[in-house]
Amino acid sequence: MDLVSQAKQVLVGGVSSPVRAFKAVGGRPLIMARGHGSRMFDSNGKSYTDYCLSWGALILGHAHPAVSKAARSTISLGSSFGTTTKPEIEIAQAIVKRIPSMDKVRFVNSGTEATMSAVRLARSFTKRSKVVKFDGCYHGHVDDLLTVAGSGVAGLPTSSSKGIPPEHVGNTLSLPFNDATQLAITLDRHWQDIACVIVEPVPGNMGVVLPLPGFLKTLRALTKKLGIVLIFDEVMTGFRSNPGGAQADFKVAPDLTCLGKIIGGGYPVGAYGGRADIMRHLAPLGDTYQAGTFSGNPLVMAAGLATLKTLTPAVYKKLNDHSEEFVKATNARLSGHEVPARLVNYQSMVSIRLSKDPVHNYTQARAAAFDPVYARLFHHLLQQGVYWPPANLETFFISTRHTPKDLNHLSLQIQKFLLQSNL
Repeated sequence: MDLVSQAKQVLVGGVSSPVRAFKAVGGRPLIMARGHGSRMFDSNGKSYTDYCLSWGALILGHAHPAVSKAARSTISLGSSFGTTTKPEIEIAQAIVKRIPSMDKVRFVNSGTEATMSAVRLARSFTKRSKVVKFDGCYHGHVDDLLTVAGSGVAGLPTSSSKGIPPEHVGNTLSLPFNDATQLAITLDRHWQDIACVIVEPVPGNMGVVLPLPGFLKTLRALTKKLGIVLIFDEVMTGFRSNPGGAQADFKVAPDLTCLGKIIGGGYPVGAYGGRADIMRHLAPLGDTYQAGTFSGNPLVMAAGLATLKTLTPAVYKKLNDHSEEFVKATNARLSGHEVPARLVNYQSMVSIRLSKDPVHNYTQARAAAFDPVYARLFHHLLQQGVYWPPANLETFFISTRHTPKDLNHLSLQIQKFLLQSNL
């Protein structure tokens, strides 16, 4: 019996996270065995250039020497202690230094834990209940936040998940991203009940959607005026393009920030932090409870710290330049052949739109998805030794280990497929 069949016997759908099952694109999911640099290898030994990169966590590629060395040296001292450790202190210091809006940090084990905990803390601080989010922004599988949530739930019969009590959804207001007018009306009408607004400054689970000029600054001004906590979910964007996150790029300082992915160097991690006056409401200083046996695990902290140390300004510049060149070259090829498709990026976060129409929100993203075409593109790339997200509203990522040859191959294969598809 092959590994996929074995997996289906003991894992729900053969996977531990739904999108891995290839339901959105069809075909048999892959079982991966190892990775190195920009490539990973399946259980049959076939090699793929990887643009999923553990859903954005592996900005340095697979098995980066500095990250692997840090993990090996740390695990030789013990795997877990249930206490604070030196690597935990050191990476917290590095994060606080790099992101000025974060006075204090609390580590958790996933992005979902980070957003869930940040919302609880905001409710405690403001003594209000309601949460505002934006359609297409995904903040993990938190009951209050899993509504109109982007790629992972886009194929479900409803916009949310079954098993969520109505009272949870009733406390959540989901608005169109980039609509400053609707935002202002909603906050003005409900501000006395709104604890926080949570947003991905650059959403990645409806493909890459850039904030319109002024949208994030308007959001900051309104929340500050009304005493609403502004939470930036930078699980995906944090340390993606520069040492300060998307908030540094857009020059908007939130009250709380959620992190994950890159700060673990490929190991399970999450974190949230922000203003000291808010963070002191968290136990053991305050009466807002949150805890975790494996939070701040030394192996994860060491790997994450090694990653942040490796991401120097020069490394960021090279990665960002390569990403911009790839997107521009691909779009020039598509435009030259009058193909109605284009790539959109936020530095090394990239997505494809099977339409020339601009995309500023979730409704427009769904309209530009063209699921059957994307599925065929996915399998075309797979046959050409390219692995990228098996769902059409996901973002793909470029790492520091992808070469110009890798990127040119991807660009040519996208062009080849789309020309043959007669969009």
